[in-house]
Amino acid sequence: MHTTLKLLVEDIYFSEGPRWHNNKFWFSDFYQHAVFSLDESGTLEKVVDIPNQPSGLGWLPNGDMLIVSMHDQKVMRFSDGVLSLHSDLSHLTKYTCNDMVVDKDGHAYVGNFGTTKHNIDVVPTCLIHVAPDGVASIAADKLEFPNGAVITPDGKKLIVGETYAGRLTSFDINSDKTLSNRKIWAQMMPTWIFYITKIRRFLKQVAKESGYAVRVPDGICLDEAMGIWVASPTTFEVFRIEEGGLVTDIVSTPQRAYACMLGGPKGKTLLISTANDSTPEVAKSKPMGKIYTTRVKYARAGNP
Repeated sequence: MHTTLKLLVEDIYFSEGPRWHNNKFWFSDFYQHAVFSLDESGTLEKVVDIPNQPSGLGWLPNGDMLIVSMHDQKVMRFSDGVLSLHSDLSHLTKYTCNDMVVDKDGHAYVGNFGTTKHNIDVVPTCLIHVAPDGVASIAADKLEFPNGAVITPDGKKLIVGETYAGRLTSFDINSDKTLSNRKIWAQMMPTWIFYITKIRRFLKQVAKESGYAVRVPDGICLDEAMGIWVASPTTFEVFRIEEGGLVTDIVSTPQRAYACMLGGPKGKTLLISTANDSTPEVAKSKPMGKIYTTRVKYARAGNP
């Protein structure tokens, strides 16, 4: 697929959790500690400050925005200009919370790093379900850095990226919003690399030492043909993958790609969040992050 990248915005720090909502893109900037909205002309507007670092975004049926607050393990609610606590997850995980997907009924699923450090001492961890009333519980466990997630249009399947296992894992969503029938949806990192990372826990070092370009899922989004666009920071690209592992399209990026989202009036604008590095010492030293867009064949589907 021939692609032309358009630079939409630059001089941000580290954009994550991009979403399309009310005819705008929305994203969190980790190191500006704020959520922003962005239109297709590149007009940027700060929405709300999140002191403990924002990540995943979503919306309740009434239009209130949910925001993951990473370092204090909370989901915040932003309504009519007022920020309040929606759910405290600290009794379920001690690790840095991260991405989130919210379904059409307002049920959220929140991942975490499996560590409070950056890519150090990462352990298998959980995916947390948050009901619309804020009650939280463990939805799944023993996940290798649960990251970006999508929910299919029928609301019956959740697919989550396990960054440190280099795979997309699917679950059936039951009528009570619990998860079951866990399966590998697509494996993108060879299992021999996975077993090395089980020991080393540091994918960049594995890639350097093995000479192998290791694809891993960070942020993801779903299209109407049931393909998933995956941002892979280790390989400087976003790619479209189908169930079973067939990669159909690849878009190379000038910086590491950390997240992506389909949106625009026809749902065929792919927004790509990039940065030189995610390491806090590097990413927050100066505003070097960028956001690009490109046009793709299939429109956005499902959630987010």
